[in-house]
Amino acid sequence: MTDILDPANCLTMTEVRAGVDDVDRQVVALLHRRFGYMDAAARIKPDRSAVRDEWRKADVLAKVDAAAAELGIDRLLVARLYEDLIETSIAHELDVFDQTRG
Repeated sequence: MTDILDPANCLTMTEVRAGVDDVDRQVVALLHRRFGYMDAAARIKPDRSAVRDEWRKADVLAKVDAAAAELGIDRLLVARLYEDLIETSIAHELDVFDQTRG
């Protein structure tokens, strides 16, 4: 098994790919947890119209923008990814709401 190196220390594509695969496993685990919260939201919100919350969406986008700026990652890239993630999360929450309460 290849040790996972910091990106700055990678010298081969094998090392890079091992790092990417490791990060992807972690991201999927975090997405699983995040969508668990979407399931909880679908259970807790009083009605279907409460699922889409534009104030909360703007709040999340502002928070991840600040985090991206702090880390020095491309803020537009993060904004695009999170726009998709939030819209996918809303669609998932609506599906769960409908399946469990609709």
